[in-house]
Amino acid sequence: MFIGIDIGSRTAKGILFDGKKIIATAICDTGIFPRRSGESLFQELIEKAGLAQKDIKKTVGTGYGRVSLTLADKTITELSCHAKGAHFSCPSARTVIDIGGQDSKVIRIDQSGSMKDFTMNDKCAAGTGRFFEIAASALEMDMETFCDIRPVSEPFCQISNMCAVFAETEIISLLAKEISVESIAAGINLTFSKRICAMAKRIGISNDVLFVGGVAKNSAVKNALARALDIQFHPFEIDPQLMGALGASIFASEL
Repeated sequence: MFIGIDIGSRTAKGILFDGKKIIATAICDTGIFPRRSGESLFQELIEKAGLAQKDIKKTVGTGYGRVSLTLADKTITELSCHAKGAHFSCPSARTVIDIGGQDSKVIRIDQSGSMKDFTMNDKCAAGTGRFFEIAASALEMDMETFCDIRPVSEPFCQISNMCAVFAETEIISLLAKEISVESIAAGINLTFSKRICAMAKRIGISNDVLFVGGVAKNSAVKNALARALDIQFHPFEIDPQLMGALGASIFASEL
């Protein structure tokens, strides 16, 4: 048995893998102690499968908090882990768009699942899970409602600033003008999708394209991004938030 643990900036994810298939999964908040989150995931995974620590042959850590995982036999970047997990989930995948809590990545992979190229936005919260949390809060919406909001028939409200701080101020100003919440949310999604589209075009998009990470669960954003790229995202079976942990578990099985 093998374990992959992805300690992200906002969420920690883990997968128990037997070398061929996923046996168990676990997700929790990263919190302020990434090492504890990783240890908690490890324990939850082996308990779900009725195993003991000695039954785990290798463990690989990835994500921002991977350096804190003292239980890991090896650590590997999330870029490589997302590529590996995407290839396992969809061997025909050649492009992976990963939007997490604090960064956005577009990854090109080859036929073997190795990363060929990537581009990344990690300088601010623009177009990340944290950005959408701030936007939803400014609109007085919970994340579930924000993620399910439907496109509006009226013209989208233009959001000129994708900085999380200034965008919040802009949203408050638009609300003061009595512009509908739906129009503002649609404008946020449109502006975001254009930003990610520009990133993707810098390295080139090749089918099939997978959308992974926590923001991939946001159906409104997913639909807006698909329209901006003029594609259909290729379906896969696992929770998109688990892709990095899956790749880490596969790497563990190959050590």
